Amino acid sequence: MLVPIFTLKLNHKINPQMVTVGKYDGVHPCLTAATKAGKVFIHNPHNRNQRLSSNRLTISSQEADISLLNINQTVSCLTAGKLNPELGHDILVVGTQTNLLAYDVHNNTDVFYKEVADGANAIVLGQLGEIVSPLAIIGGNCTLQGFDHEGNDPFWTVTGDNVRSLAFCDFDSDGKNELLVGSEDYDIRVFKEDEILAEMTETETITSLCHMHGSRFGYALANGTVGVYDKMSRYWRIKSKNHALSIHAFDLNSDGVCELITGWSNGKVDARNDRTGEVIFKDNFSSSIAGVVEGDYRLNGQNQLICCSIDGEVRGYMPANQEMKGNLMDTSVEQDLIRELSHRKQNLLLELRNYEENAKQAVVDTQVGETDAQMGVIPVSTQLQTALSVNLGSESQSPHVELNISTSNDTIIRAVLIFAEGIFEGESHVVHPSVQNLSGHICVPISPPKDVPVDLHIKAFVGYRGSTHFHVFELTRQLPRFSAYALCSPDSVAVPQSYVIFTINERVQRVAMWLNQNFLLTEDIECQSSLFKVCFVSLRGAGPLFIRMKQNGQITINTDDMDLAGDVIQSLATFLALEELQVEADFPAYFEDLRNTLVQVDDYHSVHQKLTAEMADHSNLIRSMLVLAEDARLMADMKNMKRHYMELYNLNKDLINEYKIRSNNHTELLNNLKQVNQAIQRAGRLRVGKPKTQVITACRDAIRNNNLNAFFKIIRAGTASSSS
Repeated sequence: MLVPIFTLKLNHKINPQMVTVGKYDGVHPCLTAATKAGKVFIHNPHNRNQRLSSNRLTISSQEADISLLNINQTVSCLTAGKLNPELGHDILVVGTQTNLLAYDVHNNTDVFYKEVADGANAIVLGQLGEIVSPLAIIGGNCTLQGFDHEGNDPFWTVTGDNVRSLAFCDFDSDGKNELLVGSEDYDIRVFKEDEILAEMTETETITSLCHMHGSRFGYALANGTVGVYDKMSRYWRIKSKNHALSIHAFDLNSDGVCELITGWSNGKVDARNDRTGEVIFKDNFSSSIAGVVEGDYRLNGQNQLICCSIDGEVRGYMPANQEMKGNLMDTSVEQDLIRELSHRKQNLLLELRNYEENAKQAVVDTQVGETDAQMGVIPVSTQLQTALSVNLGSESQSPHVELNISTSNDTIIRAVLIFAEGIFEGESHVVHPSVQNLSGHICVPISPPKDVPVDLHIKAFVGYRGSTHFHVFELTRQLPRFSAYALCSPDSVAVPQSYVIFTINERVQRVAMWLNQNFLLTEDIECQSSLFKVCFVSLRGAGPLFIRMKQNGQITINTDDMDLAGDVIQSLATFLALEELQVEADFPAYFEDLRNTLVQVDDYHSVHQKLTAEMADHSNLIRSMLVLAEDARLMADMKNMKRHYMELYNLNKDLINEYKIRSNNHTELLNNLKQVNQAIQRAGRLRVGKPKTQVITACRDAIRNNNLNAFFKIIRAGTASSSS
């Protein structure tokens, strides 16, 4: 059994997911974590009392081996690493919702202190792609921004939603790091510098990511799911009623391959095999786990796994030695496993006995001429048939996709279980008709929330009305990516004003094949003429979608939904293996809303600056008023002292009110900036390859220079040159 080799009790509450280890003098690892009080503590048991105090860094009055770094804001993320390779020691980087601080702990100096308008929700430090210098990359309000040791930001791009987790990983095995980004829109995106290499859709917000080895990485979701991907393939996943607060890759059993270490909200820490998800070790803390990191804390040349709870309890575990390999858990866990296997054995024996009794009863019933329905024996030729169709709805039912399940004879379906990611709450749906409504046909309405292909895993219980035992049929159907769009006559709906135009060097028949694979059609679309035209209407109320293609390869997509246009283009480009695609786009109504948003951003910026100046003036007044009040008190001038303190009280009230206004203004500014960043992301998704990267970069430059006309020209035409 693996036991901790050291335990510490630090008198500081630790924020979840804000724990790191840094060698700030280049030699001694120091445990570093954010506290609830806007401070960062640095635990250094190796060099007690050998640090100087400064305006930021102070030695704790309670513990000599802890230094406190005053941030004076709520810390949202932190990490440590070699930001400047020439220094030879780690730099601590701390992010808040408004600023980013890079701090040299060893020399007690700020490396840089930057304002970040989009906030910092997650942070990683390291080498990205072919960018020469290491970067501290922060993920914020739909943006990714990378800073070097001089405070410059050579890396900037946008992503689909608020970023919640980041990690480096050599995803395409080219020897250079790609950036994994988990966001609130349930997507894991892989960035090769500023180009999206791959996207994986999950079922909840991605709260943690960690690199395992090679192209393999672990992930955790807000609903308690943890798992492992290798490139685009998911190896395994498990779901818990508790939340995974921290994940880390560490070779705990010394087999040369890292396990996925997970810290849970109920205080449990477990290690799982990277290939199977099997638990090989677990331990329990008295409170939630705040972070799981590693470092050579005993200075014996071997890293330990370090687990911290939110109450400040720290435990260190050494990797297993040769004698302990394969036996990391205590005997009670092994007994639990034996009990679970015995239970499974009993269930299998019971199932076998049922089959044997059914077979015996079938022989007896055949001899006496009785029906075999009672024992659940069904004809050998029984088949379970499924069909997917689009239902445009009625007054009582909204439009939806319909899954029809039926049997091929007079048997009935007693119940249906459907497992599907991201469609049903809890990822599963059960249909269990009442005894009076039993039949050989069941219809299940499905409403896909997003345009992604989904596998429907179906289990149906089939038998007769009097059956007590049922046969279980299992099958899988795939819901096409654009299943929530119904084919309609082009003459029945008005063509949307918004459009996207591009030209491809492909035959019309290839586009028709893509349509047949990605939409729910009663029969395949065939090309009869040189002009190809189809129309769909959205089941979610997003309006019509027109797709037209001329013989010369020019495709026009008409839809008022810019996200849908982007999804269609990305899907078509993947199917046709297009490496680059330039488009011309116009979304008049959306662009008008965006123009108004940009005007509001300017207004909020000016209000922010005005309020900041006023607060600074009030702060100076308070300082001088406090001096006057104290002077009057020392001179026993009670009348003037009371007057000054009353003025001080009123000034303080004004300052609090101004702060509330400033806070509301900042919230509105962030919401509007998010819309602007999402607009840049949408403009990028209308293109493929280099044109996509060019649009994002050019849009950012136009926003920086406050050139709105150029900004909209770039979104429309796709190139920066058109803005000149």
